[in-house]
Amino acid sequence: MNAVPTPLAAASADGADLLLWVAVPYICLAVFVVGHVWRYRQDQFGWTSRTSQLLEHRWLRYGSPLFHFGAFMVIAGHVVGLAVPDSWTEAAGITEHTYHTTAVWAGSVAGVAMVAGLGMLCARRLLTRSIRLGTDRSDKLLFPLLSATVLLGITATAAHNVFGPGYDYRATVSVWFRGLFVLQPRPEAIAGAPLLFQLHALTACLLFAAWPFTRLVHVWSAPVGYLARPYLVYRRRAAPAPAPTTARRTRPASGSRRAA
Repeated sequence: MNAVPTPLAAASADGADLLLWVAVPYICLAVFVVGHVWRYRQDQFGWTSRTSQLLEHRWLRYGSPLFHFGAFMVIAGHVVGLAVPDSWTEAAGITEHTYHTTAVWAGSVAGVAMVAGLGMLCARRLLTRSIRLGTDRSDKLLFPLLSATVLLGITATAAHNVFGPGYDYRATVSVWFRGLFVLQPRPEAIAGAPLLFQLHALTACLLFAAWPFTRLVHVWSAPVGYLARPYLVYRRRAAPAPAPTTARRTRPASGSRRAA
């Protein structure tokens, strides 16, 4: 599949572009950082995934591994696609065609797994009464926002790079993304991107802003230490020895006592 690069807009960005692609991302990043600090200082006991496995485990058994497997693949793909310039991959001997073919099909598999897992998790929360009653306000914000971000991403990939003519997002969206972190924002880079990619980027920014106030904080508390800890050796407790019994002294019968 030949990706069709979209040239960056030559004109300077207008006020709407500055608001959407500079102000909003920086505000969301600030809320992401400050919110995590506040949450850790004020709500360490709530720093958890709030598992509901005891309430329902059949859907969770399949939905959680699918979602997490797809999420890890999607995150890895976004890191490579957004943070690594195309000149680096070309210098490593990876052609543009090879990169896009691998990214599209690997991303499609990851996206399908993530959507399937997320669908199961949302279904169990809606259909299981005990879990539905335990859904708090942060979950009511997180699940729709996370679902919208995931669905917009996989729809943009399918519409433009699977069934469409191809779109090189590394020439536009990636340039805008890297510019934010080097404090050289380029809103014109994403202003000309397709609408689905723009909506996906905006919902991702909002998801980062909501992250510190939801169960997503448990990502930073992964039990990495378990990989290096020593083995735990369990020994069977020895049975306690029976308590010694003292023989009772029996008095001879009165008829058998000898006469003096």
